[in-house]
Amino acid sequence: MPFARLATATTPTCHIGLGLAAVGRPGYINLGRDQDLGENRSVETLRERTHELLDAAYAQGVRYFDAARSYGRSEEFLAGWLKSRPDVDDVVIGSKWGYTYTADWTTDAEKHEVKDHTLATYERQRAETAELLGDRLDLYQIHSVTPDSPALTDKELHAKLAEAAAQGLSIGFSTSGPAQADAIRAALAVTVDGEPLFRTVQSTYNVLETSAAPALAEAHDAGLTVIVKEGVANGRLAAEHAPDAVRAIAEETGLGADAVALALVLRQPWAGVVLSGAATTAQLASNLHAAVIDLDEDQLTRLAALAEDPHVYWERRGQLPWH
Repeated sequence: MPFARLATATTPTCHIGLGLAAVGRPGYINLGRDQDLGENRSVETLRERTHELLDAAYAQGVRYFDAARSYGRSEEFLAGWLKSRPDVDDVVIGSKWGYTYTADWTTDAEKHEVKDHTLATYERQRAETAELLGDRLDLYQIHSVTPDSPALTDKELHAKLAEAAAQGLSIGFSTSGPAQADAIRAALAVTVDGEPLFRTVQSTYNVLETSAAPALAEAHDAGLTVIVKEGVANGRLAAEHAPDAVRAIAEETGLGADAVALALVLRQPWAGVVLSGAATTAQLASNLHAAVIDLDEDQLTRLAALAEDPHVYWERRGQLPWH
């Protein structure tokens, strides 16, 4: 497992990863994006921003980097950074397949990405990823599995994924939607020749959306590495957008609301890697402060009271505009 590399790291930030969803393309659903990125979102501008974030993250102890075929040019930007840093050999690189980017580098596309979990899409996107990341790719994940995903039942796809695993690639999946727990449990039951197929799971878990926690604990107990995404809820738990209770605890700790939100995730015993989705180096620095926050019982109780019904949470997320 490539994540064994993180076990040898001693920095407090080694279990925080950097996800590239917010900087690999000009449009995304994060709040405050106009302020974060400004108007100049050319390919070269976002390439430079991505490399700046990767440099800053690596310098501050981050060792997992997460991309996807649908995150615009995220794989291309990450591949370029890796080639320019040949001495960086202690990182773990993950990407995802299953969505195709369709926005053509615009922010107002009718559809920004199209989901397809068929074998044909896997084979096409696996070749595309291989062309960019080559043998630097450690982990390939099915993007946003839901309980009705054909990726859970397609035996031919499972055989192809197992073949890739036999050649040294770790196979994982991510989840989204109000039924994340059901998707996780269904994926845990997928086997090839009697052996579990998946080695990692990446799910949304945060102050507002805690419903996947029991299933993620089960996945951890089954030996999977758990990666947590959207710990700041697409900006809903950051800065002025955060609920009053989160901002109050941030004031008590002297750090940012985003750091408080991520600190809650980091303290979960099943959380192996917690992703920062920072779009600026200032956001990244603030996110990384999560590693030094020690929430007390009173603060944890106040945060627990903020959890929403998962259907309500995902409905609101689905209404966030692409900026």
